[in-house]
Amino acid sequence: MQHIVLGSSSPTRAEILKAHGIAFIQRECGFDEEQLCISEPAHFVYHATKGKMQSYLEHYDLELPVLCADTVVTANREILRKAKNVEDARRILTLQSGNTVSILTCMMYKSKTFELIDLSATHYLFRPFDKASLEAYLQGEEWKGKAGACMVEGFCKSYIKEVVGLQSTAMGLSIEKLIPFLSHS
Repeated sequence: MQHIVLGSSSPTRAEILKAHGIAFIQRECGFDEEQLCISEPAHFVYHATKGKMQSYLEHYDLELPVLCADTVVTANREILRKAKNVEDARRILTLQSGNTVSILTCMMYKSKTFELIDLSATHYLFRPFDKASLEAYLQGEEWKGKAGACMVEGFCKSYIKEVVGLQSTAMGLSIEKLIPFLSHS
């Protein structure tokens, strides 16, 4: 099987590719999404992914097809970024408690002859979070470095009431949408 390049340092995206038997090498693309001043979630995730791809192509050629992606967590149309500290994590998680949370993932896959751009969303309706469980979670380290301060396969899992969309999208890579296109490059 032909290798691809995962233009991301995400261990979760790497695990998704491994789990589906996709041969890849991983390279950081060097794009800082914090420089974007875009508040609309779909526009933000698209421009962050586009920035990652452009940054990658400035540093490397397309000797292998490259895959870049970005994911945002939203509630009440607010982008829930990575929490800066425990108080910010508490605020972000409180917004999600008993609410619908949308996770948007944009991916761009590019070879010398083919380009795929996909923007997908998975929506979760959460039951209200138990306050004691939330505080215990906040005292740990798992929320650090996570968009929305949690992962749906982690703390939030037991509070999921309803899901519309692909779990892989929520994890950061819509693999089911990517696989059919891998043979085109």
